[in-house]
Amino acid sequence: MLTKARDFILRNARLLERRRFAAEFEAGPALAVVSALAAYRNADGGFGAALEPDKRDPASQPVDVQFALETMDGAGAFDRQMALRACDWLVTVSTAEGGVPFALPSVNDFPHAPWWDCEANPPANLNPTAAILGVLLKHRVEHAWIAPASAFCWDGIAKIDRTEFHELMPVLAFLAHAPDRARADRAMRDVLGRIAAPRRGRARSGRGRLCPPAARMGPLAGQPLPKIVFRRGDRKTSEGAGREAAGRWRLADFLGSDQPGGRTGMARDRNAQCAQNPEVIRGAGVIG
Repeated sequence: MLTKARDFILRNARLLERRRFAAEFEAGPALAVVSALAAYRNADGGFGAALEPDKRDPASQPVDVQFALETMDGAGAFDRQMALRACDWLVTVSTAEGGVPFALPSVNDFPHAPWWDCEANPPANLNPTAAILGVLLKHRVEHAWIAPASAFCWDGIAKIDRTEFHELMPVLAFLAHAPDRARADRAMRDVLGRIAAPRRGRARSGRGRLCPPAARMGPLAGQPLPKIVFRRGDRKTSEGAGREAAGRWRLADFLGSDQPGGRTGMARDRNAQCAQNPEVIRGAGVIG
């Protein structure tokens, strides 16, 4: 079943993605993923060199740190020392608000997609601050950057008024692993309602710029792997798509028929049901 996918990966992917594929589907060594990832690590502890390939900036960028942490997490080979050094770098680029910007101005000096254009003094952004925190909190990393960044995220989540994919997915990553579970569950109720009934229109990047048409994503596009499900707050690991235990619901069950992956004739009151239950979205990759 994966023959064509494997052929495509071998012909087109970077070494990093080839090793990720091998680790995920061919029992390849997880540490090989980390060693390939190390090539994108800079002397300052951050990650760059087009790890996130929509820009070609060799300097460290916050989104590249997110990419690196999520890659190690997904491979099951989380390097704590590498993560701590990345946190050291995050401290140096955080704003007075406590978070990190979506992008740093060095990106302007190299080829990049238009939504990566960066102002001279960019503000902190939930994307990628919340996503970075989600992985660090999952692995119980302790560092001075985490407390002020978490305060920034809580403040930003309270003010969020958009349902844009690139902002909500980092928020979900943070809420899935935030230590204050009661507060996180309350916030999750609100966020789930937004995902279950997303607004229509052109998607925007973390800084409000219009993204290409391909970024107009329904809720299913937020699933890094099919393992992500809506389920009650037991926080137990999913056994994967296709196996639904009592009290669990697949994300598609809460989508209207006009959403990608939604079931034809699905009643819209399921969206309301979703919003009223303190679910946790979890899975491999963005939310593990």
